[in-house]
Amino acid sequence: MSSLSALNSLLGSSGSIDLSSILEALTGASTPGIDVNSAVNAAVQAASAPETYWENDENTINSQLSALQQIQSFASSLDSDMQSLNSLTGPLSATTVTSSNSSVVTGTTVPGTTPGVTTVVVNSLAAGDTWSSGVVASSTAALPAGTFTITPAGGLATTITIGSGVNSLSDLANAINGDNLGVTANVITDANGARLSIVSNSSGSGNDFTVASSGLSFSEVVPGANASLTVNGVALSSASNTVTGAVPGLTLNLLNAAPGTQISLTVSPNTSQVSSAVNQFVSDYNTLIQAVNSQYSDSGSGEGVLATDPTLRNLQTELFQAVDYSSSTSGSISGLSSLGITVNKDGTLSVNSSALSSALQNNFTSVQNFFQGSALNGFANSLDQQLTSFINPGDGAFTVDLQSMNTQLTTYQTDITNFQNNIIAPLQQRLQTEYSNAEIALQQLPEEMKNIDAELGLNNNNSSNG
Repeated sequence: MSSLSALNSLLGSSGSIDLSSILEALTGASTPGIDVNSAVNAAVQAASAPETYWENDENTINSQLSALQQIQSFASSLDSDMQSLNSLTGPLSATTVTSSNSSVVTGTTVPGTTPGVTTVVVNSLAAGDTWSSGVVASSTAALPAGTFTITPAGGLATTITIGSGVNSLSDLANAINGDNLGVTANVITDANGARLSIVSNSSGSGNDFTVASSGLSFSEVVPGANASLTVNGVALSSASNTVTGAVPGLTLNLLNAAPGTQISLTVSPNTSQVSSAVNQFVSDYNTLIQAVNSQYSDSGSGEGVLATDPTLRNLQTELFQAVDYSSSTSGSISGLSSLGITVNKDGTLSVNSSALSSALQNNFTSVQNFFQGSALNGFANSLDQQLTSFINPGDGAFTVDLQSMNTQLTTYQTDITNFQNNIIAPLQQRLQTEYSNAEIALQQLPEEMKNIDAELGLNNNNSSNG
């Protein structure tokens, strides 16, 4: 088939060929030939229009996902605040201990310890059994050969041979400490020389140990002893200077003996911790409500990507209702305003620190009842339940919303992939072939025209001669 015939065939077989480009090449109205890549790209771009719409929708859903996930995170932070304020081991149950003489005795508490005053008298401290060796020249001076035997309370005797690698007080101390015998050995040096001191790791009269040595003298310098104290007038004995169980939830830390001196330990609510928790709640509430409100603000580029999402509108409504919570059973603290927390025009909250401090100092029980109710059913539980209905990972409104968005996103991604693989890629390949064939035909056309002109000229000459 001639180039002219091939060109005619291509023109007749494909409606996708750029006829204007071919005609320009035929008539010489433009540079001969077809820009194959440009022609194919233009046709493919036109055919890809539906994909552009899908990609735009995909970008919108991605923006919605990001915005909703951020709001969900803010809601989760606020919910954590509510769970903490509603917990029996949370800040509302935290207490502090103040000692009237912290050089003699201090105290610590566990959450929920009953506030009150405990009177303590420390007659004597608990002590660990202590043994000391005789004096030698120095910590590294060679010791006479022999044996050293230590027997812990209720344990088995351990013997260390002196003179076979254990040659000095330092060596003996290291050997004792390395055997984990329930004691600690140290070399003490002064102007007179060096001594080995061995102290029981456990204080109390029941934790005495014995020492016997054939080459070095040892003597017990401090027998183990229990602490002697009175708590609210009751005489107690303790093997440790850390006394637990005397008062429920209160641990006594005995530091020095002060016989006859009454020390007051006052347990009170940790209002500082509660104040921090309340301020954290307000801060996290404001972060959440501002993020929600921003979706309905038009700063010139339209509302946010979630403005039409009913789930977000429901959350906004519930947050506004939540701060109107009122209790008739919590005494003088019936609402947030009683705590010095007010609602601003934009829905955010503000805290009057002085009013909050006054409520905590003067009406702590009412504050606790407001947040926790009579059975963990107060304000904190109410807002926790509202937020859980949105953030519950199983069936929360946010969870369902995000699942729907992800399903749409997957559908668009699948549609785009199928469109590319089944429509665009085959179309691009076919057009590339067709335009390339047309280009070849056009390149051969001038030679075909010369041959036709030559044949026409020859025929005309023959006719004239005849």
